Amino acid sequence: MNSAYSAQETRKGIWYAAGCYAIWGLFPIYWYPINQAGMAADQVLAQRIVWSALFAVAVLLFTHQQGAFAAVLKQPKVLAALVLSGFCIGMNWLVYLWAIANNHVLDASLGYFMSPLFSVFLGRVVLKERLDKLQAAAVALAFAGILWLAVPAGQMPWVALLLTLTFGFYGFIRKLAPVGALVGLTWETLILLPFALGYLAHHYAAGSLQFAQLGALPLAVLLGSGMITTVPLLMFAAGARRIPLSMLGMLQYFSPVLQLLAGLLLFGEAFDANRLIGYGWVWLGVVLYLLAVWRQYRAAGHKV
Repeated sequence: MNSAYSAQETRKGIWYAAGCYAIWGLFPIYWYPINQAGMAADQVLAQRIVWSALFAVAVLLFTHQQGAFAAVLKQPKVLAALVLSGFCIGMNWLVYLWAIANNHVLDASLGYFMSPLFSVFLGRVVLKERLDKLQAAAVALAFAGILWLAVPAGQMPWVALLLTLTFGFYGFIRKLAPVGALVGLTWETLILLPFALGYLAHHYAAGSLQFAQLGALPLAVLLGSGMITTVPLLMFAAGARRIPLSMLGMLQYFSPVLQLLAGLLLFGEAFDANRLIGYGWVWLGVVLYLLAVWRQYRAAGHKV
């Protein structure tokens, strides 16, 4: 591959990754019409699973990946990992949707600021990976921030912790299931689909299903949830193939920054001094983490 083509592919990769993280970062705005309609987060989750499964299957068929999808049936360990990752991402979606509906967008952003640091921690504890001094300091500062919020500030950030744990374990488990992004998402949503359909059927039978009474815009948002779930994931996969993982690690903070700005500027969430101190510890850990990633990026011989 010549250098010009490589540079062109790198630019494409950056755009794919940045676009993916931008969409994820703007999710609070995307779901806003649903929240205004008063739809409960649990029903939104069930609907999202249904429409995501349908859209993922359609894209899978269109891209002729049925073979890769069927091959998972011959790999029991991979299928078991996808069952676990499916429930992790389902829980992550539920907590995130609840956070948006209940004015906890800032806590959601904190969760995704901490998620890469938790992945580093998991690597150390579970995989016995060695951490350099910057990585160890980054993880320690994140813990300090949580302790500050929980004890002196008296505000245990449950939303942030649940998002960090569910997304961190999701990423860790997906490492055990070496399948493509689309194949993995299709399996995960299909695994969750019976539970989602059963839950919606229960609400329908009880006369409490929130669907038919939705206005045009909330209904469009709900029906589009399959596309808005699947497309960024495909963009992420396309970006990851074209740029180094270290660069991908730096770009990922685009998403929580956008969520933070949305919480502050659009949704007017409170941000007192105690909260600022706790978040500040985490952000300082993020800075050290990014510095460690940057050093690895340069050590690998990449140029700016």
